[in-house]
Amino acid sequence: MIGIIIKSLIIGALGGGAIAAGAARMFHTPKYQSMGAFRTLGELNACQGDPVAHYSFGFGFLFNAAAAVVASGALTQDVFHRIVPNFAAGTLLFKNKNPEETIQDPVKMMIIGAVFGAVVVTFLNTLASAIPESLSIIAKEILSPASSMMMKTVMPIIFWLAALDAGKTTGIWGTLLGGSAQMIMGNAVPGIVLGILIGQTIEENGYNKPVKVMFSIVIIMFVIIAYFRGFFAKLGL
Repeated sequence: MIGIIIKSLIIGALGGGAIAAGAARMFHTPKYQSMGAFRTLGELNACQGDPVAHYSFGFGFLFNAAAAVVASGALTQDVFHRIVPNFAAGTLLFKNKNPEETIQDPVKMMIIGAVFGAVVVTFLNTLASAIPESLSIIAKEILSPASSMMMKTVMPIIFWLAALDAGKTTGIWGTLLGGSAQMIMGNAVPGIVLGILIGQTIEENGYNKPVKVMFSIVIIMFVIIAYFRGFFAKLGL
């Protein structure tokens, strides 16, 4: 157990600090290159600078990750891409509501992200190692379907409502891309996040060249994903 805790603290701190710093650097593209996930940036923006929303988002996926690690013994991608960045963002925003001095500061995000990464990874790994095999089987049969329902049903609804609440244009784009993502990928969240980003950019700057380029990239990406997932074959095309 001691070995697991030590390794978890080291890996969690390194991974959490890197991901949180990368997410913060994405706010500064294309001036600076970043190492964060586009999905993470969209979800941070979806919380609209509300620390409670960041914590709620992070805790929602923490329970999902806990169920997954108990059932399978493996950490999900949500740990570093969703839980740690949102916990770090919520902590910084509680003290200072200015995003340029908090979630857009790579150094501050790296420090807080390293702390939460170490805590979250250690908690999940020790939880997995302490659970008897019999309970792991129960978790696999009961908790995993529940967490899957949260990912595929609850989260898309939350993001869709956020898109509608952000304005008419954002709501339309979130609905269109979210619906397309649901049909092609089986999960509407990536499409809704892209719709929120595109819609907010349009409302702020209009249909300028960057928006057209972004939209073209999204269309190409969706077409490629649809092709490799056999979506067109199912339609008989």
